[in-house]
Amino acid sequence: MSASPPAATARSSSADAPSHASGRALLDALQPAFDGLDAKYELAAGETTRRTYLDSAASSLRLRPAARVMRQALGRYANTHSKLHFGAHVMTRAYEQAHEAVLDFVGADPEQYTAVFCGHGVTAGLNRMARQLLPAPDRQGQEGARDVVITTMMEHHANDLPHRKHAREVVHVPLETDPGGRAGRVDMQALERAIQEHADRLAYVAIPSASNVTGVTNPVREIARRAHEAGARVVVDAAQSAAHMPIPIYDADSGHALDVVCLSGHKIYAPGSPGVIVARKELFEGQEPQTVGGGIVSRVETDRYQITDRLPEREEAGTPNLPGAFLLAATLRILQRVGMDTVAEHERELTQHALSRFSAVDGLTLYGAADLAQAERIGVMTFNLRALPHGLVAAALNDYFGLAVRNECFCAQPLVRRLLGRAGAGEDHGAAPAGGDGAPPAAEASSCDLPFGEEAPPHEQTDRQPGMVRASLGLYNTKADIDYAADALDDLAARPDFYRAQYRAAADGSDWTHKTFRFVPAEAFDLDAAATEAAEETLEKTSSSRNATTR
Repeated sequence: MSASPPAATARSSSADAPSHASGRALLDALQPAFDGLDAKYELAAGETTRRTYLDSAASSLRLRPAARVMRQALGRYANTHSKLHFGAHVMTRAYEQAHEAVLDFVGADPEQYTAVFCGHGVTAGLNRMARQLLPAPDRQGQEGARDVVITTMMEHHANDLPHRKHAREVVHVPLETDPGGRAGRVDMQALERAIQEHADRLAYVAIPSASNVTGVTNPVREIARRAHEAGARVVVDAAQSAAHMPIPIYDADSGHALDVVCLSGHKIYAPGSPGVIVARKELFEGQEPQTVGGGIVSRVETDRYQITDRLPEREEAGTPNLPGAFLLAATLRILQRVGMDTVAEHERELTQHALSRFSAVDGLTLYGAADLAQAERIGVMTFNLRALPHGLVAAALNDYFGLAVRNECFCAQPLVRRLLGRAGAGEDHGAAPAGGDGAPPAAEASSCDLPFGEEAPPHEQTDRQPGMVRASLGLYNTKADIDYAADALDDLAARPDFYRAQYRAAADGSDWTHKTFRFVPAEAFDLDAAATEAAEETLEKTSSSRNATTR
């Protein structure tokens, strides 16, 4: 992997096909067409209201037109890996089309790239590519071994821990700051220095296309050019950005292309769909697949087996998640008809409105560069209220206003602690050891809301838990949703004593519970009860049908 990757061929995506007017009209038609938008809950004050979903950065709602496509496919369901009966033939072809849809969505040439469905989000894909691109442990440290990974201080744990586990050394590059000291994109000068320092050992640069904490985006194709000039690869975590902006894999200006892009279907309006790796085919050459089993072999004997050369088949052992793949592919095709430039333009307007409204709330601190002219960002807003702990804010927004937001550290502890001014040793300037004795304690690596200062008594810890509140946007959100959220925050900021009096905190401050209001999840949905009801309804309909026939 020491040689620079070959140039990729530019390939037009059908995302460019729709006119702006037709794309905008389709976007407007799709906005109400998501499962779960009409969910209603009784609130603490007694009224019942439709929830306002502002948690798309965690997982997005399902696009109903795409779900219809999935159901049509399931009407012909069979397993793949055969074309000798009609259903299997239909499913095999549809599954091939699902791979084609992913490649087309990012403009990847199918002669040079493959799409591999993998796991449930980007976590499995990033783990797989870390193992794929790094030398085996017994080769690391040897002359010529490319065993160093460069990543950034804005990573989700999914694009950090796999590299620490499999690389000899991981370098965390700091972020730029705006004139107000707010974190922006990766510091490109620091990145260039890190690349030059480790050029002879650098395996790849792992970079998020957008932060799941601040929403700030990175110039991933420029980063690819710099990595390639050092003979390294670039791996892009596109979990946060894929649903919100174009991700062209090829840069016509520089002639460079991204080597690996990982997507998360459940964040692209396709919950239940798999994650996807889009990668250069050559990256899978010369290595046996990490998972072996049915569907990837050309011959098996008791003492040997032969893996097929065909991609993506050789990397997808076992029965695939066909419903999820079909749902994701249909969603991507529909988004292409809208046009991702149209999506980005629409969400940029919403994001600017949200930044403006939230910034005006008294005592609210907004994290990340807020000037879209200086730092592009998607619709992810993280904040804290001076008067109330983040856990109480999130609970009150839900209980009193039906606003679904998220709090804590969003599986991005180093960045959150840095933004809060609580960065640990080494977190601002970069060098972090890989696994082994130098790795963080297991409890720290797995908890997303760490107690800050064990010496603090419980009644003080409730306000000292490091964390934030996050509101994140999707296609279904409107300016009215943002105004409603901002008005709710205004009310919390104006009446902190009232809201604090309504809640009690867990001893470690990790959870806030209303003193009198109780939400019972089973009253909204109970899986066992729903299954029993479905079975009884089926039996009743069958009995009624038989009785009608008898009469």
